[in-house]
Amino acid sequence: MTLLDVGQAELLAMSIVVLFAGMQLNAKSRFLTENFIPPAVTGGLLFALIAWALRAGEVVGFEFDLELRDYLLLVFFSTVGLSVRVETLLTGGKTLPLLVAAAGTFLVLQNSVGVAIATLLEADPVYGLMAGSISFAGGHGTAIAWGAQFEATGVPGASSIGLAFATFGLVAGGMIGGPIARVLMGKDSVIATETESANPIEFEAPIETGATAEAKPTMEDDWLRAALGALLLVTLCVSIGGVVNVFLEDRGLKLPGFLTSMFVGIVLANLLRLRNRPSAVATIDRFGTVSLHIFLAMSMMTIELWTLGGAFQAIVLVLFAQVLLMTIFAMVIVFYLAGRDYDAVVIAAGFSGLGLGATPVAIANMNAVTSRYGPSPKAMILIPLIGAFFIDLLNAGTIQFFLGWLQG
Repeated sequence: MTLLDVGQAELLAMSIVVLFAGMQLNAKSRFLTENFIPPAVTGGLLFALIAWALRAGEVVGFEFDLELRDYLLLVFFSTVGLSVRVETLLTGGKTLPLLVAAAGTFLVLQNSVGVAIATLLEADPVYGLMAGSISFAGGHGTAIAWGAQFEATGVPGASSIGLAFATFGLVAGGMIGGPIARVLMGKDSVIATETESANPIEFEAPIETGATAEAKPTMEDDWLRAALGALLLVTLCVSIGGVVNVFLEDRGLKLPGFLTSMFVGIVLANLLRLRNRPSAVATIDRFGTVSLHIFLAMSMMTIELWTLGGAFQAIVLVLFAQVLLMTIFAMVIVFYLAGRDYDAVVIAAGFSGLGLGATPVAIANMNAVTSRYGPSPKAMILIPLIGAFFIDLLNAGTIQFFLGWLQG
């Protein structure tokens, strides 16, 4: 079989084609549109299936250079930070601890379901942890790390099983967020009416750069100034965020790069506001939208579906149980704790992505809703915070607790 090395330029071109394909499929499917399925999930999953078929037929395989994808994530979160007011950030203060507590509770339930199914199938209960928060909430990295550790202690195939669950979780997490949001939106007609007529939370209005009473610049000058200013701010967020990351890591605190880039964006945007020079949010938002869609397309199209391999029936049983748990938890617990408003709808959709997949899946779910009903800066701050920082800490403690219980 021939292996093709796909470089950054080639991957960029392919991801744009995948996005166009996803948009076309969504436009022709009422189900996909009404359930807020992101075009990146539709097109990306289609490409992943084709890549799987080509690999299974030993025709061709793909090896992707994902450096550009990771950079696009930093760009997107920089634009999120640059679009947020401090007042908006503070509004999430009361909700954050509630959602962190909900995340901890969900991890316990997720592992309980996994262990129960493993016991039902008369398998080693440790496999139940691989069918729980290790693979779903933890994702591929956590599944590989714990799988290798379990295999070394006499649990064969733990890594492969973990990768299979993590892969299925990514797909399922991207598929259920939209339907959850649609159902929650229909539970209260006030929510839908308000968000269709106006944005639920206002962003900064874009400034008209360079416009004075004496000399009105051309439309091209306006566009160029806004674009260059937005590009400068985004690159400052990414570069300064990287420096902050290194500084913190040298002192024992390791944070995801996108989190520090987002915080730098919040600081820069609000410093500019204090000096009466607000950033051109409309232009920055376009940068963020483009980078997010391409990032998500790259993430979905590079999923290695062939890792799903054997034990298909067990995987389907586990996936059904975990999806059912996630759906009920998001619609009842998360929606209620988040305030039962439009922000809560978006948060519930994003939380379902975190619980079954990863932060990028959560972003895809939220973006699919906000692109139709308006932005939710509160959700875009809280869900990445939980996904990037809190859920990993909670997951580590939960896994250790269950291991102690199972081995005790």
